Amino acid sequence: MDKVLLHCCCAPCSVSCVEPLRQEGIEPVAFWYNPNIHPFKEYEARRDCLIEHGKNINMQVIVSENYGLREFVRSVSDDIEHRCRYCYEHRLKATAKFASENGYTRFTTTLLASVYQNHEAIVEAAKRYAKEYNVEFLYRDFRPNFRLGNQRARESGLYMQKYCGCIFSEEDRYLKQIERDKIKFAF
Repeated sequence: MDKVLLHCCCAPCSVSCVEPLRQEGIEPVAFWYNPNIHPFKEYEARRDCLIEHGKNINMQVIVSENYGLREFVRSVSDDIEHRCRYCYEHRLKATAKFASENGYTRFTTTLLASVYQNHEAIVEAAKRYAKEYNVEFLYRDFRPNFRLGNQRARESGLYMQKYCGCIFSEEDRYLKQIERDKIKFAF
């Protein structure tokens, strides 16, 4: 079976990608590199869930440990509203570099499964780093599998996160709750 390095942001998104790749005769090797995920307990929950999920479905998981809070905040603090582009580029650059340095000829990412991410920016970054590191970017639009993948992840008892990963996306997720609390407690 042909192997491809699959950057994984979380186990639930991997559910949308692994089966279709395997149906094509491609064996994904999960690659955990996500220094954008904060706080640490969230990072740990997602990482550990991916490791356990990998064991359960007989998928190799490689962990490139880098919590990276300070580097991430420094890198996005001047333009928080456009932080996602940095996030995609940073993680895909690391994935392409790892693939190139470790004998993989191709890589892809579970980021391509989410209906909430900027698909075009992900593809653009992946193509750029594929060229830079002389490794092929295996493009697949996994979005049609997103809802079914999430359903299967829930049925499997996988940890289902509530935001994309960075502390700023957590804030975005809870803005309505913060506003309700202001009214409720009259601050």
